[in-house]
Amino acid sequence: MALILKGYPRLSETFIAQEIRALEQRGLNILLVSLRHPTDKRTHPIHDEIRAPVLYLPEYLYQEPWRVCKGLRKSVRLPGFASAVRAFLRDLYRDRSPNRVRRFGQALVLAAELPQQYRQLYAHFIHTPASVTRYTALLCQLPWSASAHAKDIWTLEPWELREKLADLEWIATCTGANHAYLQSLSQHPDKVRLVYHGLDFSRFDTPAVSHSDHDGRVASAPVTLVSVGRAVPKKGYDVLLQALSQLPAGLHWRFLHIGGGSELDKLKAQAQQLGIAERIEWRGALPQKEVLEAYRQADLFVLASRITADGDRDGLPNVLMEAQSQRLACLATDISGIPELIIDEQTGLLVPQQDATALTQALLRLITTPQLRLQLGEAGYQRVRQVFTMARGIDQLMGLFQQGTAHPADDFTKLGNTAADACSCCE
Repeated sequence: MALILKGYPRLSETFIAQEIRALEQRGLNILLVSLRHPTDKRTHPIHDEIRAPVLYLPEYLYQEPWRVCKGLRKSVRLPGFASAVRAFLRDLYRDRSPNRVRRFGQALVLAAELPQQYRQLYAHFIHTPASVTRYTALLCQLPWSASAHAKDIWTLEPWELREKLADLEWIATCTGANHAYLQSLSQHPDKVRLVYHGLDFSRFDTPAVSHSDHDGRVASAPVTLVSVGRAVPKKGYDVLLQALSQLPAGLHWRFLHIGGGSELDKLKAQAQQLGIAERIEWRGALPQKEVLEAYRQADLFVLASRITADGDRDGLPNVLMEAQSQRLACLATDISGIPELIIDEQTGLLVPQQDATALTQALLRLITTPQLRLQLGEAGYQRVRQVFTMARGIDQLMGLFQQGTAHPADDFTKLGNTAADACSCCE
């Protein structure tokens, strides 16, 4: 199987790396195809365990014109060239952007350089990676499938989603909201499968209940809040800062932010304007080992996700599952798939998006009530381990990939007994 990604490796997409390694361990022979070269200075330890080779396509066509020309010469002789060109021209008529041309050029290169043993294509994200995958599948007359998560679904034009859903074999998505929306656009709703990506708990130490019983009354023992996420609009950090600034002046707390992002400077300036900058530590992007340690030292995890004007949003944030795996109480907004993970008042607290007042009230309640934090942290820990285990999702994916071996031209590495027993249906 050739797995097409927007970029590899990426520190912010550890759930994809975990999936790749788990599929390798089940016996699937994988070629990673990346549309971009890596930009992160650090990687997750799991990237060192992945054995799949990586094929980097030209990130910009002008940078490697010889590969593009060679791809075109070879692709012209492929049986699906005419149908791929027709599909591309239909798309270009509706989306006259340089990116559209780039995706077709990358597909020409992939079609020309794809080794013969990889006879099924799988795209992670239904937007640009799936465009390259679809054109390549048409050129080579190969079956293809995809996974869809959040921004890639909700910011893509419905016409493009409909056409991709019509062409692919199946698509896996990680939230009930995504599942319902994609099914509504497909003429064959059974192609859309709900597959929670979950966590590989073998990589997480089982934590003792070590979070503090601080209640914000003592200056020397502030309640520690943590949030992990890129500083981008959909994460709602501006709303969170506003909410923090509205807490009572005599309440003692500190806030740790982990993550990079384009809005970091803007958020730091906002914190200064709100008079809370001295209570905040901006740690930047960190490897997972250090993120886990931050969870264990914190008292409360907060994520103020929202739906932006262009439809961008979180799906089911891995960071919430990671925090719950460390018995850390979670406070989040009630959008997308978050309510599928956090049951309000039972395994965490939920508030409406972009409601700074409601967020302040929930923060005040949790900061001043340590027993509630411990109770929610334990309940969240039990639920995430019972329902959101990665092994369950990998079983489902292996069943779907195994169905793909029915194509006579496929030449997969023989799947192990676990794959033969895998469930091919979804919730």
